[in-house]
Amino acid sequence: MEYIKNRFYQKASRCTQEYQRLKKEHADKVIANVTIGQVLTGMKGVPSLVTDTSKLDPAEGIRFRGYSIPELREKLPKLSSNSEALPEGLFYLMLVGEIPERDDVMNISKDLATRAHVPQHTFDVIDAMPKNAKPMTQFSAAITSMATDSVFQKAYRAGINKKYYWDTTYEDVMNLIARLPRVAAYIYRREFYNDQHIEPNPRLDWAGNLAHMMGHDSEEVRNLLRLYMVIHADHEGGNVSAHTAHLVGSALSNPYYAYSAAMLGLAGPLHGYANQDVINWIFDMQQDLNTENPTKEQIAEYCKKTLNAGRVIPGYGHAVLRKTDPRFTAQKEFADKNIVNDPLINIVNNLYEVVPDILRDTGKVKNPWPNVDAYSGSLLYHYGIKEHTFYTVLFGVSRALGVLASLINDRLYGMPIERPTSHPMSWYKKQADGS
Repeated sequence: MEYIKNRFYQKASRCTQEYQRLKKEHADKVIANVTIGQVLTGMKGVPSLVTDTSKLDPAEGIRFRGYSIPELREKLPKLSSNSEALPEGLFYLMLVGEIPERDDVMNISKDLATRAHVPQHTFDVIDAMPKNAKPMTQFSAAITSMATDSVFQKAYRAGINKKYYWDTTYEDVMNLIARLPRVAAYIYRREFYNDQHIEPNPRLDWAGNLAHMMGHDSEEVRNLLRLYMVIHADHEGGNVSAHTAHLVGSALSNPYYAYSAAMLGLAGPLHGYANQDVINWIFDMQQDLNTENPTKEQIAEYCKKTLNAGRVIPGYGHAVLRKTDPRFTAQKEFADKNIVNDPLINIVNNLYEVVPDILRDTGKVKNPWPNVDAYSGSLLYHYGIKEHTFYTVLFGVSRALGVLASLINDRLYGMPIERPTSHPMSWYKKQADGS
């Protein structure tokens, strides 16, 4: 057994024993009182999932296996002292629960490079779609098409013992993660560069190779994508994409099916599509104000105009967080270090200074602070990735790291099919009114 896979199994098997013990000995213990309000507003805050890879704290932000984003940027292995942390290292952390050594990360990087061959029929599926098909439509279809190679699916049909489901799921997950940069870059070059495709470079790291295949092959862009892949990799289990993968996977659908479904959730305006909304809203503001460099006063007036029209200011607010998103802060620090006097970046920074007070003054907003989407589009645009309809695909490549690591745990723990109870509205009315 490959040594990182074996290390994961040794660590996670102890958690499996604890999972089974809790289920057997404490299944009747009450851990939450669910209110009607929680049911009718999207089950927010209802504990109903097991997700070991990350946890979102309203006051602290996301922590991956207990480590904050600043800690990850400091502790995870890098290619050089000036480089951002490698996403492969975060994947190792989410799998094994420990900060990896550099050799561990290099091992994963090499393993992904050997698994990165995409079947020809996947390219055929992409090419069969209209070029004006949304990139996320192409991306999800491509992922589904690769299910023909599912190791788990073949093993299940052959009658594999369920205690080995995790093993074949691991193989599928590693293959899928390895292939995603190639698939994403193929869609990008097909739609925006007239099918002028760039072959992968197996000597590059996972995120660096994505930048290379997209045609933005500078160390600055590689570094940006390393950061991007780390900070978007996971956001505990309750968000739409992570929950969808868990739900579909709970039916023992193979990881390709589960992750393709997750990407259809990520494509929604209330989830991963939000980064496109931010950049489009900024462009609309520049056009409306007839300037690339609006003043803070002009920005404030445009924000009020947006709110008065019954719209939201995209990139601000979060369902859980009650502070500035640490992922926003990480991107701001990257911009402060590497970018001087860019109009879009300046607008994003000025928004950060004026929007929170405006939102607080409405008296209706619980969290007036920016989230990850407030910054990501402007950084990508600055470095030449200006095709903002593609931004959610990049989000999708990154999110695979956490979501699919969790899916391996689901199979190792032997989690059952997810099946919550539902009631008609009349039942809730009866509970509320007592009649």
